[in-house]
Amino acid sequence: MRYRVIAYVVGVMLLLLVFLAMPLKYFADSPGAMDVIGPTHGFLYMVYLLLTFDLFRRVRWSFPRLVMMALAGTIPFLSFYAERKTSHELQGR
Repeated sequence: MRYRVIAYVVGVMLLLLVFLAMPLKYFADSPGAMDVIGPTHGFLYMVYLLLTFDLFRRVRWSFPRLVMMALAGTIPFLSFYAERKTSHELQGR
């Protein structure tokens, strides 16, 4: 459950970063949103990594699976897909 929540939160923050804060900074010369959303996403991504590692350790998945789940927090929309796939897989256990 913790992974599911943080995956959604990191996914939303990444979307805000990529589609709101970065365009405002680079196209409207308004870095205010980037100054808030950037560090917030960075902190939450670290929490995401910790919870992903905890889930990896508990479920005993392969190392490549851990790497793919960790990268999911860096590509827009991918954390939603990874969360969904992981949740479905865990419900089947």
